[in-house]
This record gives sequence, C-alpha cells and structure tokens, in this order.
Amino acid sequence: MSKIYLSLGTNLGDKKSNLEYALHLLSEKVIILKKSSFYETEPVGFKDQPWFLNMVIEGETDLSSGDLLYFAKNIESKMKRVKTIVNGPRIIDIDILLYDDQEIETENLIIPHPRMQQRAFVMVPLYEIASDLIVSGKSIKEIMESFKGEKITRQS
Repeated sequence: MSKIYLSLGTNLGDKKSNLEYALHLLSEKVIILKKSSFYETEPVGFKDQPWFLNMVIEGETDLSSGDLLYFAKNIESKMKRVKTIVNGPRIIDIDILLYDDQEIETENLIIPHPRMQQRAFVMVPLYEIASDLIVSGKSIKEIMESFKGEKITRQS
C-alpha cells in the first residue's frame, strides 16, 4: 500500500455535496485515513468565478501513481467536469499532491505536485491533517509562513 495525499476542490453547484460524492467515488480504490476540514478559498488566476470549497485527504492505495491519476481523472469525468479555461470554474478537481516519498516526472504527472507549495488552499488543509510532513525538504509550517494575502476560511 502506498500513502498518498490528494487535494479536492469545487466551485460549481452544491460544493459540499460535490466533495462528498468525490470522496465516495475515491473510496472505491483509496482507503481514506484522514480528511481535512472544508476550506472556502478565493480563486487563483482567473478571479471572475465563484469561490472554491477545498479539502485534502490522506489515504492508502494499491494503485500505481499512473493508475491513481487515471482513476482520479475518471472520477472527474464521471462527475461531468468540463475544462473551459485555465484555472476556470469546475465541478470537481482532484490533484495528487504526494505519493509515498516518490519524486515522479512524466508527461502527465509530476509528484510532488509542482504548485502545491504556492497554494494556501492546498497547504493549509494539508497542515491540518499532517503538520509534521516535509515537502521537498521544507516543513509545511515553513511553507505556510510565506503565504501573503490569499483568503482562506475554514468551514464548519
């Protein structure tokens, strides 16, 4: 079994239900060990869209990293995600943040996720469930101290 961390986000429709349904679908092949709280976050990049609801999970899976990517993309398709513009609105987005201690760089997959350290909407919920984690030689706390201005609110 491989330990994985996934980021989930949505900003269309019933956001909480979208995340819960994605978790249900993920649980078919991922043992979910920990779930962060839900976080409402402002859009990054393209600003003229609804705010997001994001979360991070820690899990275990027998899937290879490539098969996990394929599985996550199939869930996005099943939930009818439509890619419009870069960083645009979406019903669900599932990103692989970490896969064991592996560093992977292929045409379709880079692990650790290449932009995770720049995104409070990933690092804040990751810190909630794995505060002692080291990412690319840096503690999560150290990474989070560099964030300025990105609005993120923990939801009940």
